[in-house]
Amino acid sequence: MKIDRTRLLTVGRAVVVGILVGIVVSTFRWLVELILDQWRHVYHQLVVSPDKGFWLAGTIIAMILFTFIVGQIIKGDPNVNGSGIPQVEGQLAGQMTVNPFSVLWRKFSAGLLTIGSGAMLGREGPSIQLGAAVAQLYGEKRGFDSRNNKLMIAMGAAAGLSAAFGAPVAGTLFVLEEVYRTFSMLVWLGALTSAVVADMVSVNVFGLTPVLSMTKLHDLPLMDYAWLPVLGILLGLFGYAYQRATLWAPNMFRWLKWLPRHYHFIVVFLLLIPVGIWAPQALGGGASLILHDANFVPTISVLVGLIVLRFVYSTIAFGSGVPGGIFLPILTLGALAGALFGAVLVRFGLLAPVNVMNMMIVGMAGYFASISKAPFTAIVLIAEMVGSMTHLVAMAIVALIAYLVVDFMGGEPIYESLLARLRLPDQLSALRGRLEEMTFVVAPGSALEDAEVRQLQLPRGVLIQRIRRGSEEHLPNGDFILQVGDELSLLTDEAQFKQVWTVMQDLNKETEAQHG
Repeated sequence: MKIDRTRLLTVGRAVVVGILVGIVVSTFRWLVELILDQWRHVYHQLVVSPDKGFWLAGTIIAMILFTFIVGQIIKGDPNVNGSGIPQVEGQLAGQMTVNPFSVLWRKFSAGLLTIGSGAMLGREGPSIQLGAAVAQLYGEKRGFDSRNNKLMIAMGAAAGLSAAFGAPVAGTLFVLEEVYRTFSMLVWLGALTSAVVADMVSVNVFGLTPVLSMTKLHDLPLMDYAWLPVLGILLGLFGYAYQRATLWAPNMFRWLKWLPRHYHFIVVFLLLIPVGIWAPQALGGGASLILHDANFVPTISVLVGLIVLRFVYSTIAFGSGVPGGIFLPILTLGALAGALFGAVLVRFGLLAPVNVMNMMIVGMAGYFASISKAPFTAIVLIAEMVGSMTHLVAMAIVALIAYLVVDFMGGEPIYESLLARLRLPDQLSALRGRLEEMTFVVAPGSALEDAEVRQLQLPRGVLIQRIRRGSEEHLPNGDFILQVGDELSLLTDEAQFKQVWTVMQDLNKETEAQHG
């Protein structure tokens, strides 16, 4: 019997990556919870201590000190800011290079201070980047070439999400569907192996369990499926609003021009004080809030307040640019939106109270699918995290409808949009000298026909300025599918105009000649 040594070698490397990433990310996850518990104690003292002034002064001083420490850590490497997922996508697409050791220690230490503070940020994005950095370091130490290093990064990203959430299958699928966008045999084999091993480390060494493990779940009655399309539409609209707010969020800090960008988190720190005093359950990524609401559904007014609070605060926190993700905050908002929808139905006698939890579960899947535009990952992720497969059909209905609503409105995957923001300065700096515009009309049978914008292999230093279809103009969108007759307007440097023109001419003729 012939043994495929390449696959066997990939599995062996994935096991090592899974162990290493499992240790690093599980430690990160455990320390974040430990630090968050200490901050909750501080906020509790601000309420019950007779020396409230002393505790308040100490808290503000500590926040200023931690802001300075975080600022000093992150200003040395811009690749540690934000979620980390766009940076990993950029690495796998060959659009970005990072220093894995710098990312590892900076993201780990700064993430502990920012996420552990109770800021409404997620640890899952940073965990994915930490996993990718660990795997990249391993690959570089072993002297792997570029192709194998990318495979290592994909393995590490899957293992990072698996260890952070306790969801190995979803971790694998997220890398395949959203991060790497390829289903090659070696990629999914290595990603799945590393994810499973990292989850085993998380569970058996650190004793960690799936983040949203729920009990006492009930099947959603078939007659209540009629409400799912309505929920899907609402989640799609809400998801599109969150996309716009997240991309606009950095603009909120323009009034702080006198303060360096890497110190903007002080605003988030100070805004946490009133939340920690009056609504401590709303602190953090939101896992504890979801589990609390699953057992004791708040009133409609409280749910509305929590949604507004977390929407605004998580947007501000992410806009500050510090290490921290939106993964879990997205799920929390989805759960709260589902709970609100269910509570309204209960108020009018249209849904049994016991089924509000079902609306929370499908709400998480639909909201995540609409924002990330990764519906398969959304469905599998929630099923694994909740620990039940009974809601697959309901989640699929809501996720699909929410996805289509955002797609119809022109929304694109949030992490792809964030990656484009990261790359824009580099793209613009590559366009030096006089800029020239060129226009192409998509020819029938060409390589451009039916291609997504993200699939176009454009030369470096080329920007798609607009796409005209009939009488309508569209801004570049990664999900936009080109059709025959579409007019592409490209912007490039005068010095490389001829080269770009030749490449685009080939793309617009290549398969046409084959068909002819």
